[in-house]
Amino acid sequence: MKIIVCIKQVPGTNEVKMDPSTNTIIRENVASIINPFDTYAIEEAVRIKEKYGAEVYGLSMGIPAATEMLREAISLKIDKAMLLTDRKFAGADTLATSYALSRGALKIGEYDLIICGKQATDGDTAQVGPSLAKTLGIAYATDISKIIELNCSFMRCMKITDDGYEEIEIKLPALITVVKEINMPRLPSIKSMRNAKSAEIEIVTSKDAAADENRSGLKGSPTQVRKTFVPVHDVNSIYLLGTPFEQSKKLAEILMGKES
Repeated sequence: MKIIVCIKQVPGTNEVKMDPSTNTIIRENVASIINPFDTYAIEEAVRIKEKYGAEVYGLSMGIPAATEMLREAISLKIDKAMLLTDRKFAGADTLATSYALSRGALKIGEYDLIICGKQATDGDTAQVGPSLAKTLGIAYATDISKIIELNCSFMRCMKITDDGYEEIEIKLPALITVVKEINMPRLPSIKSMRNAKSAEIEIVTSKDAAADENRSGLKGSPTQVRKTFVPVHDVNSIYLLGTPFEQSKKLAEILMGKES
């Protein structure tokens, strides 16, 4: 069994800076971490590997410095890692990102399962996982909180819904996005951290991946950020005095516009 885990590098701070010419996040020279939701995807892939036997491949798209993030993922017991990095991938929205990742998945070769974190903390769209599955033409399920059964042909899992939980069955190959309830990510051992430092990260360019330039980066992004700003919150407070009955009556008058 081969499992691909999609891993994204995100800023390790909320104080991100934007490129004024492209309105995209400046990622160079910014302290970065593995997207927190992706740590649960890594852990689940490793648990499947330990229980059923599998090869786990980390896949990411980002700047060259993202190789260090992938080495951190290797220290968490994934086996191999590939980084899609090229100026032609820069500025990608969720659709162009999904396309690039699909080219990486195809370059990795036959796979049984792709695991993604629910969403990225720097975008919060939760669109890349489903879009990647659609691009690859495979089944997918989102918000998975537990894998109940897994074999070479299908998997049964528990999905979080607005009304509670739903048990579903998916035919492989498939993609799932996982939520934090699925597991507790492990910490790397000193030995695995040392081994990860010398791990080879496969670097793949747009040409290597045979990616269509018209579907990559800013050029391939149908959605683009035109303006960013910090919202101004102008809050007026009113203190209502009196008994609870008098306060509720006064509040009702304010809400109904009957205040004198």
